[in-house]
Amino acid sequence: MLDNYSKEIISILKENYIDVGDKIKIIRDGDTFIGRVMPRISFGDENSLIIKLENGYNTGIKINSKTEISKIEKYQEPKKEKLDIKLNTNKKSISILSTGGTIVSKVSYATGGVKGTMTPEEVFLNIPELKEIVNLKETNILFNVSSENITPNHWKIIAEKTAESLKTSDGVVIMHGTDTLHYTAAALSFMLKNLSKPVVLLGSQRSSDRGSADGYLNLICGAYTAISDISEVVVVMHGTINDDYCLINRGTKTRKMHTSRRDAFRPINNLPIGKIWKNGKIEIINKDYKKRSNNEIILDTKMENKVGIIKIFPGSQPEILNYYLKQNYKGIIIEATGLGHVPLGEINWLPKIKELIKKNVTIAFASQTVYGRLHPFVYEPARNLWKAGVIYLEDMMSEVAYVKLSYVLGHTQNKEEIKKMMLTNLSGEITEKSDVDTFLY
Repeated sequence: MLDNYSKEIISILKENYIDVGDKIKIIRDGDTFIGRVMPRISFGDENSLIIKLENGYNTGIKINSKTEISKIEKYQEPKKEKLDIKLNTNKKSISILSTGGTIVSKVSYATGGVKGTMTPEEVFLNIPELKEIVNLKETNILFNVSSENITPNHWKIIAEKTAESLKTSDGVVIMHGTDTLHYTAAALSFMLKNLSKPVVLLGSQRSSDRGSADGYLNLICGAYTAISDISEVVVVMHGTINDDYCLINRGTKTRKMHTSRRDAFRPINNLPIGKIWKNGKIEIINKDYKKRSNNEIILDTKMENKVGIIKIFPGSQPEILNYYLKQNYKGIIIEATGLGHVPLGEINWLPKIKELIKKNVTIAFASQTVYGRLHPFVYEPARNLWKAGVIYLEDMMSEVAYVKLSYVLGHTQNKEEIKKMMLTNLSGEITEKSDVDTFLY
């Protein structure tokens, strides 16, 4: 596992019986560094030894002839033990479902990367505050996959188990990888109808062994949200880059807007339902939310998997639609420009769009601007697209539109019914009136 280091470093480590994962002390030029040896990736300086410091961050230390290296302790894989979590009848109970992702990950000393290794019980017990907030009624590892590998079939499994867990718990927390978390939040918003308790999705931008780990605050805020009166599918993640508070965002109105910031999940075309602090304080911002009730949940997981998303760009060719037609796709979301446009000039998408609609392929537009609302009647070209049967999806995000069209096509193939359902606000995905305060919230 010491591959990619220089022969000199490998020799020094072997002389001191040091391997990857071992805790060592390095003294160089009067400075002392303590940390665990990490594998080295194939680029960078092969004469720099990479260690994970005790604060969770990695650093590279240039090794020279005067550098002193000594071994403190040998690395041992932590033992997996059955964890006993006692119930307190005075507290409300939640279920925690795990699907994988960074929030259940920590560093692998075999590869140097992070991977999902923690059980929900471990995560729960690693955060002492959680035991003072709620009972852990149930934990379940549904699967352990990176979120880019999530499919609509995974959504069905999550929805089924969530509906089952809601029967015995006051709320459900779902730990999920962040990259496609907002897709899953949208899917559950449509699949879990008549919801009477909170369903909270959350994740982490940083693994648990990093000094900047954000999963702890997200889980504390998520637990409080799961026993609140908010009876919706929501995403609870950091509201700022610091550990100030979390935002409670509607499942159909949130999107990951940054690759790595801790406050990456932002409300889109909608205000957040509220802010929530580490002490459980909730500030409601958007009063238009569903509250707890005695409703009996309805599980509805019918989906059509043959749905795709196409992004319009300068020079984009309509022939791409031939592929979807040949592959028997039933619906396509087009990320149109601006108010809802595709090329109708030298490159003309209209004939091909008409052809697909005639062959019963649903074509619907969402705006690639992310913020704002489509309008087919401002410019003449868009009117022609609307007349051809394109469905203009108001202020719906393209990701949510994709999920919703999959859901709608799982229930009907009737053109008029499809259009009616796509333009009906089923789970808060369409905002009746745009609010200027929602832009870049």
